[in-house]
Amino acid sequence: MEEAFPVTSAARKTSRTKRSGKPSARELLGPSPNPATNLAIADIALRSASMLARQGIERALLGQRYAPRKAWQILKGRPISEVMLHRAIAKVAMSSVPGALAMTGIMVAKTLYDRGKAHKATAEGEADLAEKAEDGRDG
Repeated sequence: MEEAFPVTSAARKTSRTKRSGKPSARELLGPSPNPATNLAIADIALRSASMLARQGIERALLGQRYAPRKAWQILKGRPISEVMLHRAIAKVAMSSVPGALAMTGIMVAKTLYDRGKAHKATAEGEADLAEKAEDGRDG
């Protein structure tokens, strides 16, 4: 007599693991049985880790030149429009290869321009960071 639903090897393994008390791989995909919840947990964890890494890198880059307190004030004093612009640029760069190439080219051109105008660029950058530090001190 044939079964209405044939038993697959995966089903056999599942039944074996239930008997042995060990959860199957399918049951270990996340802390919640709801896949949407697991996706939200993973998304929040990855974004949090990314944010912490970004803040650490920003502080390290500014910390090479400024005292830690002033570096923190500079980061705190950045306007939200600047933060959103940088996020949009990163999004474009990560969305496609042409976007990444375009953004890389723009950043290389800006760096070369700044190096060509090193003295003036340094003075402008110092003034801009001092203003952001002042804004960070106030807020």
